[in-house]
Amino acid sequence: MDRRQFTLPALCLLILTVVGLAQNAAQAQAPCPADHDKLLAALKANVKASGGPANGGLETNEWAAVVARDGTVCAVAFSGPTVDAQWPGSRLIAAEKANTANGLSLASMALSTANLYAGVQPGGPLFGLQATNPVNQATAYAGDAKAFGSADDPLIGKPIGGVVVFGGGLALYDGKTIVGALGVSGDSSCADHNVAWRVRAALGLDKVPAGVNPNRKDAIIYDLDPGGKSASGWGHPLCAGTEADVAAELGSGVGGSTPK
Repeated sequence: MDRRQFTLPALCLLILTVVGLAQNAAQAQAPCPADHDKLLAALKANVKASGGPANGGLETNEWAAVVARDGTVCAVAFSGPTVDAQWPGSRLIAAEKANTANGLSLASMALSTANLYAGVQPGGPLFGLQATNPVNQATAYAGDAKAFGSADDPLIGKPIGGVVVFGGGLALYDGKTIVGALGVSGDSSCADHNVAWRVRAALGLDKVPAGVNPNRKDAIIYDLDPGGKSASGWGHPLCAGTEADVAAELGSGVGGSTPK
């Protein structure tokens, strides 16, 4: 037998293996801003249903997700005692909020998902934004539901995609640059924003350099008039509870008051 006939398949296999390992290494290069345990502790400490402070909305348990700067989900957690103690659909919404905030924020400027609401309305400059980055269906509905919200959540290490244009998603900054984003879901969108604001601060990743509001940066902006028009162009509607009052206390919101 010709020796080359024997070694060529082995050589090809070796090359394919090396290339595969290199691709996997490239996919895993972006570090996670917060691991599961840190995210879980911060979330539980900032949701009323799990012993934290009020956030002005329904005060239900919540989901939280973190994406690395490359857009891959790297941590998922829930605040309740069981996986169904918070809205099951909010697991994906939280991940999509994180994807949105990460994908539309830069090292020099942050955009929260709450900042997008006004611009995507019909006639707005961002109309149609929700359709630009579809959810990764293969990732969204894969894996064992028993692992949802654990350190081994099936979303981990995969891009989720999706664009969400209401409160609850914030970019994460370590004081040097943007390192990913956080998404929170399970209450009103206004309360989700407040929870995300508190969780980001608890993680020490709130060193936001700038945003669409000069004072509060990527805060939620309550400036929609009765016709739904935003004076700033970055406005978000008021929710039914006391979320705006809590936001004013936290510094996570601009304008607005509790609906009367």
